[in-house]
Amino acid sequence: MILGKKLVVVLPAYNAEKTLKQTYDELPHEYLDGIILVDDHSSDDTSKISRELGVTTITHPKNRGYGGNQKTCYKEALKLGADIVVMVHPDYQYSPPLTAALGAMIASGEYDMVLGSRIIGGGVLSGGMPLYKYIANRGLTLFQNLLLGAKLSEYHTGFRAFSREVLETLPLEENSDDFIFDNEMILQALFFGFRIGEISCPTKYFEEASSINFQRSVIYGLGVLERTFRFLMHKKNLKTSHLFDANGEKLSVSQPLD
Repeated sequence: MILGKKLVVVLPAYNAEKTLKQTYDELPHEYLDGIILVDDHSSDDTSKISRELGVTTITHPKNRGYGGNQKTCYKEALKLGADIVVMVHPDYQYSPPLTAALGAMIASGEYDMVLGSRIIGGGVLSGGMPLYKYIANRGLTLFQNLLLGAKLSEYHTGFRAFSREVLETLPLEENSDDFIFDNEMILQALFFGFRIGEISCPTKYFEEASSINFQRSVIYGLGVLERTFRFLMHKKNLKTSHLFDANGEKLSVSQPLD
């Protein structure tokens, strides 16, 4: 626990057998009240290794996509009674020891959602981020900040923490099951008025670290543009979108018995 809040880590996994144990070993276990791994129908031994580590493991019978994986992660974390949920990619791209820092920012009551930013501390290129991804990251972030009136250092990190209220309020079932889920979630948090904080997080790029290819990156970038305009159209009452409908479909979660 952190400041009396129950902290649960979720690991959305796909073919992560080579990096899972290292990620697990470096988590700040003394602060964690649970760890859940959702294996999105991997073709390797991700689920086997996860169970050997004693992690609560759920395996999708078929691949649901990155966003679909997260939906299962958050449902299961809420079932455990989590007050704070931190998503850590098990590919060891982000820094697991910082999990407690993200959680503490939520537990303090100052923020509802916290992002581990690859940009704030610099060094992202020396960490191995491809130049075209860095340029796209900065361009899309500038675009969204200008149109949304926000001041985030980036919108595309996969290292995130959420309060229970955020996960129960946002219509997450309306979101894509693909990579654009991450950006949709930030847009929804901004639309519903949640407070978003950031913390500097070093990032590593290497062969085993998951990363979408150039074609998928282009599709993601176009999706960011489209979702941003959808946000603006909905906010100005020009065209409604289910992504920002307060009555949209929430995560279906049964409460724990205790």
